[in-house]
Amino acid sequence: MAFLADSLSRIKPSATIAVTNKARELKAAGRDVIGLGAGEPDFDTPDNIKEAAIKAIRDGQTKYTAVDGIPELKKAIVDKFARENGLTYKPSQVSVGTGGKQVLYNALMATLNPGDEVIIPAPYWVSYPDMVLLAGGTPVFVEAGIETGFKVTGAALEAAITPKTKWIIFNSPSNPSGAAYTAAELKALTDVLMRHPHVWVMSDDMYEHLVYDDFVFATPAQVEPGLYDRTLTVNGVSKAYCMTGWRIGYAAGPEALIKAMATLQSQSTSNPSSIAQWAAVEALNGPQGFIAENNKVFKQRRDLVVSMLNQAKGITCPTPEGAFYVYPSCAGVIGRTSPSGNVIESDDDFVTELLEVEGVAVVQGSAFGLAPHFRISYATATSALEEACRRIQRFCGNLR
Repeated sequence: MAFLADSLSRIKPSATIAVTNKARELKAAGRDVIGLGAGEPDFDTPDNIKEAAIKAIRDGQTKYTAVDGIPELKKAIVDKFARENGLTYKPSQVSVGTGGKQVLYNALMATLNPGDEVIIPAPYWVSYPDMVLLAGGTPVFVEAGIETGFKVTGAALEAAITPKTKWIIFNSPSNPSGAAYTAAELKALTDVLMRHPHVWVMSDDMYEHLVYDDFVFATPAQVEPGLYDRTLTVNGVSKAYCMTGWRIGYAAGPEALIKAMATLQSQSTSNPSSIAQWAAVEALNGPQGFIAENNKVFKQRRDLVVSMLNQAKGITCPTPEGAFYVYPSCAGVIGRTSPSGNVIESDDDFVTELLEVEGVAVVQGSAFGLAPHFRISYATATSALEEACRRIQRFCGNLR
């Protein structure tokens, strides 16, 4: 359609949202479908956070707020970074947006010029490359395969850096793989970045609190204080606090960047919901004990899914350190034929046939830049996960 902007031709709709919508449509049509595509906790928002939102409504906190966050939320974020990450920021170094996605988008739109390169380790969250493209930049992918635990090495990072590199987008624990970098693994990357002072770091820490087996989380600016002045540390309340629909994300970084992001936000959405902001204040300042309780359930689910998938013929599923995803390889089923007579030639084919034959909706690895894999979100009822894994086992067993 000639009426539409050329920039739209550079991007595609979110694959994870597409899978979730397809599963919803099939369910509405009466199909027995188990959707494992959505990246959101199935736990409800804790009551104290809900009550803070209700109080905000009753107290009349329903007007416009400062464009990039109320002072109370900025203070709660400053306190969080000091308490949990050993990072010192001023409120003027904090940006609050409508979800982590807007914060990342603002930062890229505010900094990228045509020809600027952004290094993105693959597998990656589906939105990173498209946001870079929309902002006029060029995504540069660095493959981090199953053999390195889905983690990029210092040597691979070094090889990808050019004079045009402006950012590296770093995500640990990772969506889609669940891989999380230890402080030592991070140090190998930050050592490389210290040799390239023109490269900035965008650290997406959204799954910070979702880690298992005594894993200790670390973030780049904490591991290497020398990167503090060129790091944007991004986080939010969506995942750990079970607040996906509340749409509050935040970041801290250099004041000039934060100011530029606020200018951009002032001409797009303006402030995030006032009520959701007050709920986020309570999330960050209130009791944190429920996170560990939720993580116990997530860990049980992870172990169940990894065990059952590794019993499926042709599937290899590593055990991730964090988030609520597994990213199994389906290389062992490529070239086989489905009961419907269709040959599985790619992870896209695998995902399509699995949905058609067994009613299990997962996301193809090609959407995350590393095939042949698929992503399962285990943030869903344990009984549904067990049934889905049984169906995957049956599906793989029936391939010939």
